[in-house]
Amino acid sequence: MQMLFQKEMGKQSIDEVRASFWLAASDVEPDVRGFAEDLFRAACERSDEIDDLIIKHSQHWRLERMPAVDRNLLRMAIGEMLGFKTTPFPIVINEALEIARRYCAGESINFINGVLDAVAKTLLARI
Repeated sequence: MQMLFQKEMGKQSIDEVRASFWLAASDVEPDVRGFAEDLFRAACERSDEIDDLIIKHSQHWRLERMPAVDRNLLRMAIGEMLGFKTTPFPIVINEALEIARRYCAGESINFINGVLDAVAKTLLARI
């Protein structure tokens, strides 16, 4: 999520984000770094599809009006839903909500939960 936030807010390229983020987070274990890179890649590669899903399922909220942390947390979680087919959606949603409890405003948690639940139902219907 932090990499997505940095990309958007800093208006940096994917490569610029990777270089500066990992320079500052050099003590991250290799398996954690690999998973973070995979999440970042999935969210970036499918960003248009992810944003369309967020817009579709966030009634009365324009994407640009959402808090940046909420928006990028949604992008990360939906990227995981799309890119990691073996991870059950309830686990993705639960992990996103744990991050939201730490980094988002209190009123954001129900919003994030609702959007992710609706997206999960949409994606399950495609299967």
